[in-house]
Amino acid sequence: MYISNKVLDFQALEPLFHVPKSLAMEHLNTFYFLFSLLYLSHIATSSTEQRGAYRIHMDVSAIPAPFSNPHNWYTSTLSSLSSQDGIAPIHLYTYKHVLDGFSAVLSKSQLEQLEKMPGHIVTYEEQFGEAHTTHTPKFLGLKKNAGLWPAGNFGDDMIVGILDTGIYPESESFNDHGMPPVPLRWRGACESGTEFNSSNCNRKLIGARSFSKALKQLNRTISAPEDYDSARDFFGHGTHTSSTAVGSKVEDADYFGYAKGTAIGVAPLARLAMYKVLFANDSFVSAASDTLAGMDQAIEDGVDLMSLSLGFPETTFDSNPIAVGAFAAMEKGIFVSCSAGNSGPHAYTIHNGAPWITTVGAGTIDREFLAYVTLGDGTTTIKGKSVYPEDLLISNVSLYYGHGNTSKQNCKGNYLNSIEVLGKIVFCSFSNQTYVTDQMNEVARAGAKGAIFATDSAKFLSPEDFYMPFVAISPTAGGIVEEYLRRISEAKVDIKFLKTELGTKPAPQVADFSSRGPNRRAPWVLKPDILAPGVDVLAAWPPNKAFTPIGNDYLFTDYALLSGTSMSSPHLVGVATLLKSAHRGWSSAAIRSAIMTTADVIDNTNGLITDMSSGTAGTPLDFGAGHVNPNKALDPGLVYDIETKDYINFLCALNYTSTQIKVITRRSNYACDQASLDLNYPSFIIILNNTNTTSYTFKRVLTNVGDSASTYHAAIGAPLGMKIVIKPATLTFGSKYSKAEFTMEVEIDVVGYRTTSNYIGNYGYIVWYEVEGKHLVRSPIVSAFAPSRP
Repeated sequence: MYISNKVLDFQALEPLFHVPKSLAMEHLNTFYFLFSLLYLSHIATSSTEQRGAYRIHMDVSAIPAPFSNPHNWYTSTLSSLSSQDGIAPIHLYTYKHVLDGFSAVLSKSQLEQLEKMPGHIVTYEEQFGEAHTTHTPKFLGLKKNAGLWPAGNFGDDMIVGILDTGIYPESESFNDHGMPPVPLRWRGACESGTEFNSSNCNRKLIGARSFSKALKQLNRTISAPEDYDSARDFFGHGTHTSSTAVGSKVEDADYFGYAKGTAIGVAPLARLAMYKVLFANDSFVSAASDTLAGMDQAIEDGVDLMSLSLGFPETTFDSNPIAVGAFAAMEKGIFVSCSAGNSGPHAYTIHNGAPWITTVGAGTIDREFLAYVTLGDGTTTIKGKSVYPEDLLISNVSLYYGHGNTSKQNCKGNYLNSIEVLGKIVFCSFSNQTYVTDQMNEVARAGAKGAIFATDSAKFLSPEDFYMPFVAISPTAGGIVEEYLRRISEAKVDIKFLKTELGTKPAPQVADFSSRGPNRRAPWVLKPDILAPGVDVLAAWPPNKAFTPIGNDYLFTDYALLSGTSMSSPHLVGVATLLKSAHRGWSSAAIRSAIMTTADVIDNTNGLITDMSSGTAGTPLDFGAGHVNPNKALDPGLVYDIETKDYINFLCALNYTSTQIKVITRRSNYACDQASLDLNYPSFIIILNNTNTTSYTFKRVLTNVGDSASTYHAAIGAPLGMKIVIKPATLTFGSKYSKAEFTMEVEIDVVGYRTTSNYIGNYGYIVWYEVEGKHLVRSPIVSAFAPSRP
């Protein structure tokens, strides 16, 4: 036990002394007296036994008949323990889900007595660790006293609209402790509905509405028990995305012991407005009319930014509700971030690809969830992936292996014998013929205690795959286990769960599910724009919503791990919120440009960002301009800005009809005499034709957002088959907000590549570097074959 000789923390002592907080000050002197005794007992005489805190695992099946529940059994057991100094054991917690057992403060002699009692399995001495965040803000480089967080005032005074499945307002991630009054410009409301009323809003959650009229007209049931006919979140998705973007600081958050730390949103002082447009019904869909109504209301209410982690089938922009709604938002100066879709790793799968939307792909972070497997001889410990949600003790348990039977060794379906594997950990060897998830199903069917799988697919497994005590190890580690099993006839194994490791490499990687470019509907704009964290993201979750399976049951949690581009969009909108707060005059295009031209393309191994699905270097068709770097985006030096008329000229060049353009722009008084597919975008893509060579000349205008006059020189990186000429190669800016133009001639030669069946294109880069300055403005240059239209 650690005793501080500085300040007494009554909150910390409250569980120890079983005294309500309200009585703490009343009994101040008594606590100091008790504290002094405890402190002295720790350092004083040899007549007093040394004490420690322990986690005690118990066999609940051994509970004696007189006890109605485990808690009573545990406390009775503690009360029966004697001590040499007369100090009784102190019960701390009884656990219901994370482990079978309890924790207590015991002397050595009391521990020895307890370990001899029926039902005792094992005891762990208390462990101590340093506080960590839920990690994505740290992974993004956000710091309290430097960079974008303080410069953007943590998002203060910004209002973020989230269109999603609703909100669980009671989550601590939406507390408003210390927040100032709601901005006077806010015009929104907190609408009452099923299990939701205006009192659920506060200075953090300042608006909540739901939109379901279209669904109701389509006879889609949204009432209980499937969902709430209100802004309250039933599914959990909206609560998770909202807290990721703007969640308040919450200490001691975790997912059943994994990812322990302080949960905090990317823009923790920003305000939140929820627009529920997704409902749990027979098809879990959002009606286009309802989605547009939500976006329309968000604009009316006065949001500064929107994030939509949803998508519709990719059609022309005029028939895509998100594209239409986002255009209107862009005109009002509202930044719109959208998920790129989860249809990767295949090419041409991008969703939300309109050029006035910032389209966000998903990347991994440098964190893994693990278990440690120790073979019975005690000489070998192997690290493997596991997100099993209980602190289950597996100690000296028999390790089963189907010696001599390849089907049993590979845990092939319906081959394991239930009698043979009962109460044992099964080892499933590496197999190219059987998916690891199929092996998991077979182990579960056979009724084993758990399993260890040798697989090269561990990185693709999600938390819900670990519904039993499963550990996934590498094929190499699997070979070590097999060698041990050949040597030992009575093989045993120990497994320790609930391990979290930070700083893992390589990171980031492009998530396998993240949708890839080119964009089918407008391939002349490179999509996705950017990569942001989207794998195993910890964020708030409705505690009344079952989340993860365990055996034949489900567990509930306040914070959940989710993966998807749904998680990456709120990260990006959080960064944009900070930038908008720091640079109030920047347009949405300028914010996107700052994010893109400062993005990272190098991972934490100093190599190019890799594709998780292939293990090879990714391309801008996978990750856009790169992975978002918030602190660099604060000061990009130059930006590529875009005006509304530029987007209209782009629609004209797409050969959209006047009706289509009017649907999107709500304009009739426009001209298409300057139609152009060449937007002033911070990335470049040239669409290959059916000849051996293709050339195109891009024209761009850069705006200086630095504080002084500057000069930039162009540097290019081009692969074989790509020629690039920049004119002029040097740009001079006289003052802040001054502009300069350049052209870039790109010629692509695909001779020798066209016969490659999976060849899409190649890529290079242009970097404008500031002469005698610090700024680097980087953009990808990509060539790709246009997709065939569906």
